[in-house]
Formats: sequence, C-alpha cells, structure tokens
Amino acid sequence: MRYAEIVVDVPLSSGNERFDYIIPDALNDEVKLGSRVLVPFGKRNLEGYVIHLKESSEVERVKEILEVLDEEPPLNAELIELGKYMSERYLCPLFLSLQAMVPASLRSKYIKWIEWNKEKDDFPLIVLPEEENILTYIKERGAVEKKRLLKSFPAADEILERFISKGFLLEKTRAKDESGEKKEKVVRLLASPDEAGDIFSHLSARAAKQREILAVLRETPVIPVRQLLSRTKATQATLLRLQEMGMIQIEEQVVRRDPLAERNFPQDQARILTEEQRIVYERIVASIRNMEQKSYLLHGVTGSGKTEIYLQIIQYVLAQGREAIVLVPEISLTPLMVERFKSRFGENIAVLHSGLSAGEKLDEWRRIRRGEAKVVVGARSAIFAPVKKLGIIIVDEEHESTYKQEETPRYHVRDLALKRATYHQSVVVFGSATPSLESYAFAKAGRFHLLEMKHRVNDQPLPLVHLVDMREEMKAGHRHIFSRLLFAKIEERLRKKEQIVLLLNRRGYSTFVICRNCGYTAECPHCDISLTYHQTNHTIRCHYCGHAEKMLSQCPKCESPHIRFFGTGTQKVEEELGKQFPGIRVIRMDLDTTSRKGAHEKLLASFSNHEADVLLGTQMIAKGLDFPKVSLVGVITADTMLHLPDFRAAERTFQLITQVAGRAGRHEIPGEVVVQSYTPEHYSIRLGVKQDFAQFFNHEIGIRKKSNYPPFYRLCLIHFIHEESPIIVKALGRFTEELRIHLSEHTTIYGPVPSSIQRINDRYRYHCMIKYKDEPKLNQTIKRALHNIEDLIQKHKILVSIDIDPQYLL
Repeated sequence: MRYAEIVVDVPLSSGNERFDYIIPDALNDEVKLGSRVLVPFGKRNLEGYVIHLKESSEVERVKEILEVLDEEPPLNAELIELGKYMSERYLCPLFLSLQAMVPASLRSKYIKWIEWNKEKDDFPLIVLPEEENILTYIKERGAVEKKRLLKSFPAADEILERFISKGFLLEKTRAKDESGEKKEKVVRLLASPDEAGDIFSHLSARAAKQREILAVLRETPVIPVRQLLSRTKATQATLLRLQEMGMIQIEEQVVRRDPLAERNFPQDQARILTEEQRIVYERIVASIRNMEQKSYLLHGVTGSGKTEIYLQIIQYVLAQGREAIVLVPEISLTPLMVERFKSRFGENIAVLHSGLSAGEKLDEWRRIRRGEAKVVVGARSAIFAPVKKLGIIIVDEEHESTYKQEETPRYHVRDLALKRATYHQSVVVFGSATPSLESYAFAKAGRFHLLEMKHRVNDQPLPLVHLVDMREEMKAGHRHIFSRLLFAKIEERLRKKEQIVLLLNRRGYSTFVICRNCGYTAECPHCDISLTYHQTNHTIRCHYCGHAEKMLSQCPKCESPHIRFFGTGTQKVEEELGKQFPGIRVIRMDLDTTSRKGAHEKLLASFSNHEADVLLGTQMIAKGLDFPKVSLVGVITADTMLHLPDFRAAERTFQLITQVAGRAGRHEIPGEVVVQSYTPEHYSIRLGVKQDFAQFFNHEIGIRKKSNYPPFYRLCLIHFIHEESPIIVKALGRFTEELRIHLSEHTTIYGPVPSSIQRINDRYRYHCMIKYKDEPKLNQTIKRALHNIEDLIQKHKILVSIDIDPQYLL
C-alpha cells in the first residue's frame, strides 16, 4: 500500500496543513509528486497537492484519495521546494504558496450541495406543503447545488437547516474544477485534394455552395466551421449534406487561446553592440557557458540598450538548449517587451500576466510546461513559470515595488529568482537605471556582481532637464497646472508635430472634495480616507474599497452649495490640456482607462502610431516606454510621494524623476524635461533632475545607516485587523509582549499603533513593526507568539497579516 503526503486547502489553528492519504489501486499510476488531488476532509471534499510519496504512514486511520484532477501534475519537485521556502520565509500557509504557482483555472472552487439522505426512505410524518415541495425537488434529483436550490425556493434556508439537523438532508462541499481546454468545431476534407477536384467537377451547377466549400477545403483541408461558413456564406445544412456524402468530417478540435493571435510582429535582427554592451554581454555569457550560478546587477542609464543585451543573451541561452524567464514590473510594459521579444524569437515566446483571460493564461502555461515556448515574458507571477532547463532569469526595472506581492503569500521576486537560479545553476540579471538601494548595496558588498553602462546607445545625450519652482510661479500670479515654461514647451512641440509625455502620479479629477463654507470633506463611510472626484461619471470614489457616490451638489453638513474640488488628478489635467491647447489629442493612461482587457496594448499602439500628441498618465508610463517622436516630458508635481510617512519616499521620488526623464530624446530628436516642484531644494528632486545616481546613493545610504533602516536593518510589519478597535489593541498588545520576551535587546518593536489609514472597508487596522539586524529565529518567535494568543484570534476572528521586508509602511 502506498501513501501520499498532501497539503490540504484548510486553515487550521494548529498550523498543520499536511495529511497522509492512501493511494487507492485505481489511482496508483495517476498519483505523482506535484499532483493536484481531491480528498475527503471532515464532511467536505477539498483540493490538495501531493508533496511526498511514501510506503508507510504513522497515522492510524487514513482515508483514500478520491480523484486526481489533472492528467499531468501542475507542480514539479523544484516548485514544491520553492513553495516550502516561501512558506517558511514569508510565514504563510504552504497551500497558498503552492497555489500561487499554478494558473487560476487550476484552482478548484468549492460549491455547497444539498443531498437526499439515502438511508431515509420517505419524508417525515408531518410536513407543510412548502416543505414537501422542496424535499420532493431534492429527492427526485438526488443532489442539488445549494445556490440553484435557493434561487428556485428563496425562502428555503430555514427549512434546509431543519431537515439537515433531522438527518433527512446532507450538506456537502464539492470542488468544481475549471481546467478544461477550449474546443471548436472544424471541417476536415476526407478526400485528397486531387480526389476533391474530381468530385468538384462532377457536382451539378445547382450545388454552387457545395462547390464553393470544396474549393476552400482544397486550399485549406482543415478549417473552423465558423470561418468556412463566413467565407462561403453557406449554411450548416450544406455542410451536413457533404458529410452524409462522405466528403467531409465535422469534428471538435482543441484550440489554443493565443493572447497574441491578432497582432503581427515583423521579424527583427540582432543589432551591433556598443563597446559597453559587448563587455556586459561577454561577462554574463561566460557565466552561462560555465554553468555558474551568478547574480548580476546591471546598472545602465536610460537608453543605454539593456533590452538588446537581454535579447542577445537569451539567444545564446536558447542555443545551449536552455530556457529564459524575463520579468517586467508593470502590465503596461509587457506589450512593448513582448513586441521586441516576439519579433526576435517568434513562437518561442509565451506571455504570462494578469491582463490575460484565465483560458489564455492556462494555455500559455501549458505551452511552457510542454517545452513549446522557451522564453517566458511576464509580470511578477511569471517567476513561477514551469520551465525545466532554466538558463537565465532577467528582472527588468528591478527597483520597482510591484515585484513585491501585497497579498498572501507576500513574496519578493528578487528572493525567488535567486532561489530558482541556485536550483538550476543559472544566472540572474537585475537591470535598472535606478537600482534599489538594497540591490546596489548588495553589489557594493560583493553579493551581486555590478555591471555598469554610463552612456546611451549611439552616444545620444541625456535630455536637458529644467526644474521649475512652483512657489515662484504662484508669487508671479501664475496659478495654472502648467508652469509658464512647460506651457511654452508644449506649444513648441505641438507646432513641430513631436510628442509629449506628461506624468501625474494621481488618477481621478481631484484628490478631495471640500465645502468652502464649513470645511466639510467628503470621506468614505467605510475607510478613513477622503473620496476622489471622477469627472467622467460625476462620482466621488474610494480608491481602497471601491465605494462610490454621486457628486454632491451641496454640503451635507451645512447645506452650502459651495462644494469645490482640490488637488489635481489625471482627468483634470486632461481637461485643462483641452482648454489651453484646442485640438490637442490626449491619451490618458491610469487605472480607470486601462482596466479592460487589452487596453494597455491599444493605447500604447495608438500613441506609437502618432494618433495622439500627449501621453498623460500615472507612474505606469514612467519607465520602459520607448517612442521615437517623444521629445518632451513634463512632471506635473514631483512632490507627490515625497511627504508620505515612508522611509523609501525620497528613493521613489528620485527613481520616478530619473525614469520618466529617460523617456525623452531616446532617438534622433533631442529631448527636454520639465520637472515642476514645490520643494525643488530637496536632494531627491535636485539629484533626480541631474540624474546623478551615485551622489543620491551616497546621500541616502548615509541617512538609512543613521536611522537603522534597510539595507542595514530589516523590517517585519504585522497588521491585526478587526471591526472593533479595542479588541485589536488588546490582542496586538499581548502579541508584542510575547515578542519582547523572546527577541534580543538589539531588536526594536514599535507599536501597537494605528495604521496610517486606520480603517478600510469597515475594519480597523493596527500594526507593530519589528526592526532587527540579526534574529535567526524571528519566524519561529512570531509563530510562537501567535500560538500563545490563539484563543483571542479564534474567538474574535481577528485577521493577521505578516509582511516580511515590506515595501510600504502605510
């Protein structure tokens, strides 16, 4: 008898997720390491992953596996080990770590069913007419999905509970799997093209549609029914007659859901490398050739040609029979990166990001697993691509905070890339014009190998940057969104028919709505945050929980009509551009305009085709974009992030200015940048304008060292979340007391304190922050402290969120 150790989808207070199950003889050949299975757990059937196979079990009463959910295991030995590492490193359930690695279509949904208890022959002696109707409905069908049952009998809830308690009905949970392939009907020509020609000549003139269909099939022997009928304007009846005659076969065929099917990619050839590019290429290729596990930090100024190096290194990796993963931080960068890679490598490319449909993502994932695609391009989750011979991982724009997952499991791509590279003895390249302070410090300390490129391709000059003090603009009586200099530069570019990129790190029309009479501010009723006005649908919205209201016509507090908007959002800038520059063509890119599938590609393609003069957007347009006609970049307000209560605020401000400035003058047309600021004297803005990374690093690293922040110290942020704040304060207080007992005196624990936004979605948020340098048993200590207050957590259903090495402290 064989057994499988299975990680089950169930949160238990004991923290145990691993259970032994018998592999029944009928499933002996199907259950493999990494298989996704269905197992009985209590009264439910749950999904689980096989993480170990063994010949014996120490457990006395062991149940059998019910079903194997996939033909091939979605996880392999490497990904299982990676899941275990994530679970330990980030203090999250192992099941969630493993589940994060597979497409959403391979995650079962749990559905409640009501079954008739077969041990009961008939209804109870006394039943009301309505009860009898419901019981008859269930008994005739044997089992009914509860949701569907309540739709047919809206008042059935109490009746169901009563008869479940009496044993006449059983409530069971079933796992619904949605991992099916897409199929479509196709027509297959059964005769050879010559035979078809023979048949064609013998068909009567009246059988015109049959002749047309055969003519198409002689050219294309297998064609989708939909396409064939569209081309010939024939009917299903005509096809059926041809099938009866034995000329064709109508059958179902598996169809690949290709996210790039409707796009054309002209073939691209490798470019001649500059001397700087060649040195970098040869260093990295030498490591790949020698199968050395090395990590490189490629620090190259904007426009220095990092992408071309990536392409040529991957060409070498493919020639070695190995595979590559290329990660980009934003879905908005994926279309441009995919275009470069698809043009170079064709069908060898697979794409993985959140903008794909569930079916597209599943089909791309299957192509990777089968080895049909050797190069994976995608956002954060593409780090889990099921490649088997990994030669290189490239993390482009490595400084971006989006490489850290903000939901459980809260992993950082940097850690997982290094882990996977170690397993495969492969190379990792972290590339950026503005590396994170942690990565640059690692390189300085020798943990990463530092490679630098200080010049743009073809020695193109960096753009000329102007810094405008908006306080001086106001003193001069100029109170517009655009400074006089930016206004003049926009006019000049429009006259020359060149393109402009304008950055404003805020969506919506205005940042808050206020009554000028009594000072009332419109706030979300569920969160401690002001509502943002959106002009397109005249609503005020919460960007945290999604709450929306119609725009106020008068103050709800004093009934004054003097409601005004304050602050500037992308919609307001778009409106102002239309007023100041009549006829200007603007493409706005923010979360509101890019939420639909394919929106990023369409908007960027439109701008690339010069169908707009201005690309206006939030930080998603600040990096990675490359448009030949962009000669002006304007930063509307450089201070947006600078005054946030976060130790990385200065770093992010510097990175944003440097990155967005790099969008200008990348080709023949020289570039200019106008940076508007209310605090132009701040070092992050001053050095961002100069694009002086070395000086910024030296200044900022001194502040970090003095304040005991990363990379010198590490952080752990722990949130307790509940509807009642006194309950959280009590529980978090006990938790921090437990920590102080076991952590060293050199470790500092801040809190418990309210979070910066204390309430989101009607739940209060308090946190504590651990700042430490050397705590090898920190994770065990946190686990022990949580275990010791388990009574409070379970009793009040407190939500606990643990973030190791957080990117944001808000």
